[in-house]
Amino acid sequence: MRKGILSLTATAAALALGLTACGGESGQTSSTSTAQATASQQAAGKIGVILPDSKSSARWETADRKYLQEAFEAAGVEYDIQNAQNDKTAFQTIADQMITNGATVLMIVNLDSGTGKTVIDKARSQGVATIDYDRLTLGGNAAYYVSFDNEKVGQLQGEGLVKCLTDQGAEKPIVAYLNGSPTDNNATLFKQGYDGVLKPKFDAGEYVKGPEQSVPDWDNTQAGTLFEQMLTSEPKIAGVLSANDGLGNAAITVLKKNKLNGKVPVTGQDATVQGLQNILAGDQCMTVYKAVKKEADAAAKLAVALAKGEKPAASGSVKDPETGQDVPAELLDPQAIYADNVKDVVADGYVTKEELCTGEFAEKCTEAGIQ
Repeated sequence: MRKGILSLTATAAALALGLTACGGESGQTSSTSTAQATASQQAAGKIGVILPDSKSSARWETADRKYLQEAFEAAGVEYDIQNAQNDKTAFQTIADQMITNGATVLMIVNLDSGTGKTVIDKARSQGVATIDYDRLTLGGNAAYYVSFDNEKVGQLQGEGLVKCLTDQGAEKPIVAYLNGSPTDNNATLFKQGYDGVLKPKFDAGEYVKGPEQSVPDWDNTQAGTLFEQMLTSEPKIAGVLSANDGLGNAAITVLKKNKLNGKVPVTGQDATVQGLQNILAGDQCMTVYKAVKKEADAAAKLAVALAKGEKPAASGSVKDPETGQDVPAELLDPQAIYADNVKDVVADGYVTKEELCTGEFAEKCTEAGIQ
């Protein structure tokens, strides 16, 4: 927890009250306003955040933690950010500890909707406000949901694969799917998005639907094993719709072993350093950039308002498919990234040139116009 801000302001307020006690009417007005301002700060509760893991995507630790921390510190509120490391028991234990330690707002990225709902239900029963961050907890009825338009993410992936296959002049390409975790509602939304683009191609006979696997827990090691099996069963796979950069890299590793990298377009998501380097190398077709800072700032704004006892308005809503209820939501817009606009991600500050343009990628960064 970040402490010290509130105690310092309390001391300052006490000094201000003492100094203005003899200041007549104007002094009383000044001390009253100072006391009110201090009381407002002291009234702000603690915010607990539970991130899901650090293996499925680098973003949780390199981006989300950093941006949330910066936003909470700028607002002067106490906070605690922890990572469950894909452990459902740890996830619930962390939530219990945060509530016991006085969290009045709990923001979670669920590992699955069952675990997430258990945590949200307990938080609500103890008067703790809840925010679903990035992933909607089905049946959870969190007070707010902050994410990207995840169906659009999938749509961009589907369109990206079509673009890359078209650029190659592919005819009736066999397309394989590496879907995200079956317990993640976002993975369902991504698939709805890319199915909306690719299914008409399959139905029309323009493309051939190849092997399809959902990857438990977004586990990249399992993804590699699954894709190796897929390629063995269907050696003529010509395109891979992989749901994020980690899964995409797992497929690319297998393709490299078979000297097919760069020949079989692979999609991704999250604009990780690895994913962007794969794009610069020509091994990955595209990724989807989600400006995590905007997502974190939107969530932090809601959390801070809730911690201060306010009831902030959301710009939109999403329907929980399990309960049919509308959840107040902030949904941000994703962006497709190809080799010619990798520089946009660097310009936005999401990754640095120093991280991206190492060793063999220095020349490729120059060719891509990365400053």
